[in-house]
Amino acid sequence: MAELGTVAWPPAPIRTERLVLRESRAQDRAAFIELFASSEVRTYLGGPRPRDELERAVPEIPARRPGAFVIELDGAPIGTVMLDRRDAERPGHLRTDAEEAEKTEEAELGYMLLPSAWGRGYAAEACAAALDWFADVCPGEPVVLCTQTANDRSMRLAAKLGFVEVERFQEFGDEQWFGVWSSVAPSG
Repeated sequence: MAELGTVAWPPAPIRTERLVLRESRAQDRAAFIELFASSEVRTYLGGPRPRDELERAVPEIPARRPGAFVIELDGAPIGTVMLDRRDAERPGHLRTDAEEAEKTEEAELGYMLLPSAWGRGYAAEACAAALDWFADVCPGEPVVLCTQTANDRSMRLAAKLGFVEVERFQEFGDEQWFGVWSSVAPSG
């Protein structure tokens, strides 16, 4: 299994029909602050963070790490899609053996879009492109996704992308849906 830290980064920008997925730049900072300060965006992600705190905490070039893409539409950032390692300490893993789960943190898909970009299929387009990229750099490795069951939009997107439910559990005071996606076609 390849570590995201060992993947050649940044890749060339990924172009879809309408979007570009690329590495973060300094001019993306305001969009990141907006994403984390938005009560709409953060409804199912622990709530908004105070803007003044974000102004101090968000680095000059935000989310500059392997697996973190800025979603760009017509030259402007509209969100982010991330493939990161799911913390072994959190509930929800493919490996049921506790020791094995601790050794191998699964790749987890996450995304946030500005509310002005909602409802146009951009999240599906960006996430599908990121999953295709991941399948190329980490062949055969599954990707997990966790969302609150109350988040209807995220639940529909997970199904559209081909994530299959593994389990549900309580975390952060709400029921969470945990699913898996694989680029490997099932046999049989």
